[in-house]
Amino acid sequence: NTKASLDEKAVSASQKTAVAAIPQAQLAIEERQAIEHAIQRAAERYNIPSDLIQSVVRCESNFKPEALSHAGAQGLMQLMPATAGDLGVTDPFDIQQNIDGGTRYLRQMLDRFEGDIETALAAYNAGPGTVSRYGGVPPYKETQAYVEKVMRYAARAEANRRV
Repeated sequence: NTKASLDEKAVSASQKTAVAAIPQAQLAIEERQAIEHAIQRAAERYNIPSDLIQSVVRCESNFKPEALSHAGAQGLMQLMPATAGDLGVTDPFDIQQNIDGGTRYLRQMLDRFEGDIETALAAYNAGPGTVSRYGGVPPYKETQAYVEKVMRYAARAEANRRV
């Protein structure tokens, strides 16, 4: 009798663990799909290649909607609270709002810097005032590495799509 109840408890516990893992896995799939969908919508809306948006998200937050930097940047595209407010983003941790706002900001930087992707990325990272002061990508190791990394990821994503 005791053995049967122990086995039943073990089976019950393993079933609960397996069932508890299903929503997490499903959530991860749904979250990934929501991110991909938001990137596609923003790419179309703001006429920016989805590979570039995806690369910014990868560098900024590694696809973690809840990401929060030590400087206070929030969400997938790491929007600073003041920038998010200027862009009308009311919930920077909302996948759709963050990607739409971040992509709109990237579009503003592209327009401001005449379509120069590297300069626009530097402005996204270091601020447009800093980029204007230096007349291009500033001599900050972090910003230079950021621009290089986003461009490398975007090129890799484009190459993989062609294969």
